[in-house]
Order: sequence, then structure tokens, then C-alpha cells
Amino acid sequence: MPRPFYQHIDRQLSKPDLPSKKHILFILHDQLNLSAFPDELLRRKPLLLFVESAEKGNSLPYHKKKLTYVLSSQRHFAIACAEQGYEVCYHATKGHYDDGLQEIMDQAPQAHFHFMTPSEWSTRQRLYQLKKHHSERFTELPNTFFMADADQWKGKVSANFVMETFYREMRQQTGYLMDDQGKPAGGEWNFDELNRKKLPKGKSGPQVPEFQPDAITSEVMELVEDQFPDHFGSTEGFSYPVTRQQALDAADHFFQYRLPEFGPYEDAMAAGEYTLFHSKLSLHLNNGLLLPEELCNRAVSMYEDGLAPIQSVEGFIRQIIGWREYIKIYYEAMMPEVREANHFGFTESLPEMFWTGKTDMKCMQECLKPVLDDGYSHHIPRLMVLSNFSNLTRTNPYQLFLWFWYAYVDAYEWVVLPNVLGMSTYADGGVLASKPYAAGGNYINKMSDYCNHCSYSISKKTGDQACPFNYLYWNFVGDFPEVFSGSGRSSFMTSMWNKKSDEEKHQIRESSRKFLDSLKRYDDTEFGEEV
Repeated sequence: MPRPFYQHIDRQLSKPDLPSKKHILFILHDQLNLSAFPDELLRRKPLLLFVESAEKGNSLPYHKKKLTYVLSSQRHFAIACAEQGYEVCYHATKGHYDDGLQEIMDQAPQAHFHFMTPSEWSTRQRLYQLKKHHSERFTELPNTFFMADADQWKGKVSANFVMETFYREMRQQTGYLMDDQGKPAGGEWNFDELNRKKLPKGKSGPQVPEFQPDAITSEVMELVEDQFPDHFGSTEGFSYPVTRQQALDAADHFFQYRLPEFGPYEDAMAAGEYTLFHSKLSLHLNNGLLLPEELCNRAVSMYEDGLAPIQSVEGFIRQIIGWREYIKIYYEAMMPEVREANHFGFTESLPEMFWTGKTDMKCMQECLKPVLDDGYSHHIPRLMVLSNFSNLTRTNPYQLFLWFWYAYVDAYEWVVLPNVLGMSTYADGGVLASKPYAAGGNYINKMSDYCNHCSYSISKKTGDQACPFNYLYWNFVGDFPEVFSGSGRSSFMTSMWNKKSDEEKHQIRESSRKFLDSLKRYDDTEFGEEV
């Protein structure tokens, strides 16, 4: 009997004879690259098993474009594996991945199962429980989709082990942008000072290539709208790459047209410009269609061939071998206790605008729109606007973490938990970051053109017409001076607060109270946490 919403993949895959199988390799939706699996195992030509889990899809209200991307990429990869001569079983279960595996185990009593360590904690624990009860039938493979061995590094994770130290050691280990004397190319480890330019008026980033849905993707879109009707966002306008070749084409476009100017405008924001010179390749890195080494090698070659300046290449390399690799190590070191982290004890629900996009604040409108529409924004809107606003409005960091997890197409727990609970909100108390990502309207005005089109005035510091970021920031500094009392600019902010007159402080407090009292919150009780 034909399976609804699976006709195209069923048409292209033969139904395997499960009772006769000796070896089955289970491949998760974020492990879509056979080159990461052991050659010795692949030479045996094991049956490749893919599972679509309805329970996983319903565990959070994942963006419909995220679900479309994950499922379509997995289906296309399964078909590509079959075309390479592998026998493939594509299984759908109402349960979770362990339920799907158990269902196949029952049909393949002679089979020995191989799986790679899942990147996400909950899926990993589920598979470990299954393995515990059937240890003789399972072999676990180390996860090789990352460049750094977490077991080697995770013992160092602490407030005294900063990401910059890790990044420099990774540069030395990989040899990326290092000269023959073991010194950093260009004489500096990073070029942040050159990478903080505001986008000039009239300048825009190259258009990102779009990939129209084929029959397989279209069928997935129908499944998503049918089975996940109340989830975040819409499938309409889906145009992300879903195959290895499409991801490579997207990478080619980035390296040719956007990498050269990526560095200088890495932190810039502009109305209607949601990608600028960013790669938008993280979603392919995070499900395996692209591998970190190949992107780093390509970027370094661009520098060595004189096709991209060092500040752009170094900034791109740092995002991969510095930030991405470090937060995976942080995740392994801090789980599962870090899920409960809430240093400031904030309990407020996320503002309603995170679901509707409706607000008079132009910066919030602009930073929410691409997330609502496409499940994407680059790192500065994520950190310096959305997370910043969450901090200043005393929002429960766990709710922000969940929202990031299901709203962004490239988000998995291992990446978004450190980014939100560690880096941006300071929920972990300073293990990952030295202070929370909190800033006033001046930063947003410096790095964007949003304030030129806002109904609030960036020049006003308090009152109904003032930019809310202005008074909310100082209200935050006044309430939590201890996190700004370190050295450098942070300590300077505390001193500035202390020097303000009692009347100034009263106006800041009153403007903040009035804004926070009027802020509409959204209490999502249906989806509590991923399972």
C-alpha cells in the first residue's frame, strides 16, 4: 500500500529483505556524508537505514522550513546512497529514533547495527538505552563531523579557558593561516578591528542563489503542512539547497562573490539586507552536506591565491575552527546540567513579537523578519539585537534557547544551547563569555541603518519616544553592576552608571518599568522542551 507523502522516495528505493541482513548502518539526519564513516565498514556494503521520526518533529514547533530542509536533505541523501550501490531502508515511525530502530530490529533479527554518536544529547541518550538492552547487537562509531576531539578538550572548559586560546591552538594544529615560522599569517591572530564596518549607503550584498523545490522536496512540503500544521513559519518560498551538489554550488557562490568582503562587513546590518556577505552555509555544515575541513581549505586557498584578503579569510576560519568547534566542546563538557542554567534568575516569557514580528522597533522588525520567513539571520542580529533584547527585558534564557532551536534552520541543541545559555545571555554565570551580550541603541545605530527608519528616537535616552534599548540597557547595568565590574569597557559602563544623577537614574528606571509593563509576552505551554 503506497505511503502518503513518501511516493517519490519509495519509487526510487527498493524494499530491502530485512530478515536476511547482517549489518545495518543507522544514519541520522545530521550525518549526511558517507566520507565521515569508516571505510572498513562501508566496504562491507551494509544496509543504510534512515528514520523519519514524527515524535522528534513534534517535540518542538520547529520552523516548517527547517523540517522541510531536514527531511528533504535526508531523502535526497538516501537516494544518492542508493545510486552509489548501497541498499537503503527508509523508515518512518510515529515514535522517536530509538522506536524506529527497534521496529527495524524486530524485522531484522540477524542484523548487527552500527551508529555514529549523535551530536544531540537527547537522541544520544535514547540510543544508549537501546544499546544497553541489546549491547550484543550494537557498535557505536565516534562522531567525526567535527575537527576537534571533544574528549581531548572538554576538561579544560572553564571561565579561565577562553575561546581565543582554543582558537589559536586549533590554528597551530591545523596549520591554517600559519607561516613557515609557526607565526600567524599577517602578523595577527585575528583581524576584528578591520571587520566592524557599517555597510555604506547604496551598497548591498550579492543575491544568494535559490534552488527551486523538486518533486521530492515538494512532497516533503506537503507532509510538513499536513502533519505539523501549527508549527512555526511556513513552507512557502522554500529555496534552500538540499543535496550535496547544491550545497557545493552554494559554497562556490559564496567563495566567488561574497568571501572577499565578508570580513569588513561581518558585523554590519541593513534594512532588507539579511545575508549581506555571510556564507549562509551553516545549515549544510550542521547536517553534514558540507564538511568543515573542505570549507576551511577552500578559504585558505582563496587567500593564498590572492583572491580574498586575510581579514575575510581569517574571520571565516575563526567562525568554523574557533567558534563552531569550541561550542561543541563546551556542550559536551557542560551537559546536561547547563540546560538548567539561569544566572540572573529571569522568569519572564519571551515577548510576543518573537512569533508575530509586530513591533514599532525597526531593529526588532528587521531582525525577526528573516527568521519568521526563512529561519535565518546572521550572527549579529542573533546576538546583538535578539539576544540583547531578551536580556534587557529579563526574559527566561531557556525560553530564548528553545525559540532559537526551533526557529532557525541551522539550529541543533549542541550549537544553540552554548550560543544562548553560554554566550549571549550569560546564563551559565560566565563560563563561556565574560559578560552578557547587552548593549544600548548606539551599537545598533553604529552597525546598521535601522534607526533612520524607526518610530523611536535614537537620540532620546528616556521617555515614550526614546529608543527602548537606551534606557533598558542602563537599567540592566544598574541592576547587575557585578557582571560589568571587570576590566576595560565593561568597568567603564559601571562607572558611568554610578556617575549619573539620581534624577537620571529615576527617569531610566521609570521608562524601563513603563516599557516592560506594556510589553506583550507569549506563554507557550504546548511545547516545553525537546524530548
